[in-house]
Amino acid sequence: MFAKLLVLLTAAALLVGMAARTSHGAGPERTYVVKPADTLWSIAARTYPGDIREGVWRLEQRNRLRSTTLRPGQRLVLPG
Repeated sequence: MFAKLLVLLTAAALLVGMAARTSHGAGPERTYVVKPADTLWSIAARTYPGDIREGVWRLEQRNRLRSTTLRPGQRLVLPG
């Protein structure tokens, strides 16, 4: 009984594995060059729909920022 169940589960896993495809939804990585009056809030407001606070958090996390101070010319990676 256990062997039949194991064979069935293995077959199901193989079928799912064969049907799965890689996702290309992330797209290419986008960068943003900071301008003199930019803040994380203003960049997130222009770049992300929805809650701007989440956009700020994602920018901080993706770029490993230790401070919210930005320098003109600094390049930020915009997370998808």
